[in-house]
Amino acid sequence: MRCLVTGAGGFVGRAMTARLVAEGGDVVAALRRAADLPGRVAVVGDIDGNTDWSAALAGVDAVVHLAARVHVMRERARDPLAEFRRVNVAGSVNLARQAAAAGVRRFVYVSTVKVLGGEGRFDDASPPAPADPYSISKREAEERLFAVGEESGMEIVVLRPPLVYGPGVGGNFLRLMRLVATGAPMPFGLVENRRSMICLENLVDALYLCLSAERAAGRAWLVSDGEPVSTARLLRGLAHAMGRPCRLLPVPPSLLVMTAKLAGLGREISRLTGSLVVDDSGFRAATGWRPPVGFDDGLRRTVDWFLTTL
Repeated sequence: MRCLVTGAGGFVGRAMTARLVAEGGDVVAALRRAADLPGRVAVVGDIDGNTDWSAALAGVDAVVHLAARVHVMRERARDPLAEFRRVNVAGSVNLARQAAAAGVRRFVYVSTVKVLGGEGRFDDASPPAPADPYSISKREAEERLFAVGEESGMEIVVLRPPLVYGPGVGGNFLRLMRLVATGAPMPFGLVENRRSMICLENLVDALYLCLSAERAAGRAWLVSDGEPVSTARLLRGLAHAMGRPCRLLPVPPSLLVMTAKLAGLGREISRLTGSLVVDDSGFRAATGWRPPVGFDDGLRRTVDWFLTTL
């Protein structure tokens, strides 16, 4: 199988490319600019509705589409939703149409659980309820991609992962690890939330299965590590893996939320106090998938990488 991986230089893309190469696959790594990666590298520039994918798609059997405009910490676009749509919707649909025309058999798209909402308990039957420009664009891309699949016969598979962690992680998870590494007291001792996550290796394993699993096609699936964990459990696990003390102060969550809102950090604290639980039993039943890496092992691998960066 020759597989095109978009966003191959990113957090998930590098791991997916490495997995395909390890399995003996013929990989085309699509990048905005040249970089040293295994497999054949195709430089495609910016991704939008006008990107020319013809060279990258030559002889390709399957596509794993990871490239996207993700959450921007300091948004500078005058119309953020328009920017998200330009890359995540128009760019994805353009790629899918060119892939179908090139004879690609299967198109695997990585979306997000946030197309179902920011908090709550979700399964594959949960109705979409995107609440921010990023998740709105991802949901619109899902719909448009399935339409391309119906028109062309190309098989579409959508995965909706929750927060992804693992070696090379950035964003809020990296900031949380830096906080834990200081050994400073943290006000989360009374937080009893539940949040689903997925280890990078588990997500890559699920994506690899989606390239061939017959019953995966034509659906959007949730996927996760399994048992959700509380913020306190996550912090203790990180501290233990780092060999650092974990000092969790018993601050009422309501006080945390109120204080964070006054400081303009309401969204950030909601991720640490709210619950987002994923039921991925549908994907497991349909494909037989089981996560190869347990939560504690996934944290340890993440921390081992993090400690090398200090």
